[in-house]
Amino acid sequence: MTDEQQEQHDENPEGYDVAAVEKWISENTDKITPPFKWFRLEGGHSNLTYRIEDVNGKQAVIRRPPQGVLLPKAHDMGREWALISSLGPTSVPVPEAIGFCEDPDVTGAWFYVMGMIDGRPLYNAEHTMEWVPEDKRTQLAHSYIDVLADLHSLDPDEIGLGDLGKKENYVGRQLKTWYRSWTSSVEPAQYDDPRAHELKDFFLNNMPDQGMARVVHGDYGFHNTLTGPDALIAAVVDWEISTLGDPLADLAYALNQWSDPSDPLPPNPEAATSPPGFPGRLALADRYAARTGRDLSQLDYYIGFNRWKTAAIVHGVYARYMAGQKSTEGVDLEGLRERIKLSLDQSAEAVARLTSQ
Repeated sequence: MTDEQQEQHDENPEGYDVAAVEKWISENTDKITPPFKWFRLEGGHSNLTYRIEDVNGKQAVIRRPPQGVLLPKAHDMGREWALISSLGPTSVPVPEAIGFCEDPDVTGAWFYVMGMIDGRPLYNAEHTMEWVPEDKRTQLAHSYIDVLADLHSLDPDEIGLGDLGKKENYVGRQLKTWYRSWTSSVEPAQYDDPRAHELKDFFLNNMPDQGMARVVHGDYGFHNTLTGPDALIAAVVDWEISTLGDPLADLAYALNQWSDPSDPLPPNPEAATSPPGFPGRLALADRYAARTGRDLSQLDYYIGFNRWKTAAIVHGVYARYMAGQKSTEGVDLEGLRERIKLSLDQSAEAVARLTSQ
């Protein structure tokens, strides 16, 4: 968002009954004082997210699901609120939990208000180069991996998150879900790959002991962390698919966007982690192991699993385009198909590394 856009506050914020919401905030919180100026924030999985500024100039963020019919468990404001409330007192940086409204009569859906963070997400290489000096990128990478390690070191029961999800068989449940997605997408996509089935069988038959379940973010990356002006992670955001599960699966996902000098292919030049100055993926994995004491000898299993899962996700998207369920205008269908193949290539490479040990 540009400075010019930020000056244009929204008189009719989508999805919010301004008078009712401001009345609720006034009666249920003591951190901010209405009336507010409202400024639309982009990103956040299509949730309706606004920066609000009160009469004293204090800023906060308000968030609710998109309007219309939603899939079950999608855009789960209660889950996000539970996470930031429970993690607030811990070493994991999250926005301040200000207020949560479970009364849909106020504005048509649950919503919550959280503190404003001085930081920004990094979606691509351009954002990194604009926001993070090259000599600070190692520091940022270390902060990134340390925050994830600290999250995975917390006992969910001790911080009130023991009921966040099932504690058993996280990878097995993920395999079942995404294999079902792959098989149901084959016909509309008019595309199958035998490796999708072979790799699923490998992951199912060679599953490591997953140990104690921890809080897993599920979509941890620079796009869901706010980098502060000090080149440290100022906050982790977008917790709506967080659950309890295997921390090494979460780690492998978090390392997906990081390249390493040992990789056979060059890094994606558009990735936020591609500019010079960052350590490689293996160095970050080593730092995570040192901070948590976890054995990473099976990390390639989880890297392979995550690449396979990415292939299944993209395959489902591709199927919807091919079935005419989404407009293909401006969409690089061949590029999507190539991404499915590349993800399966990367999954197979991880399995090959694992089995050659």
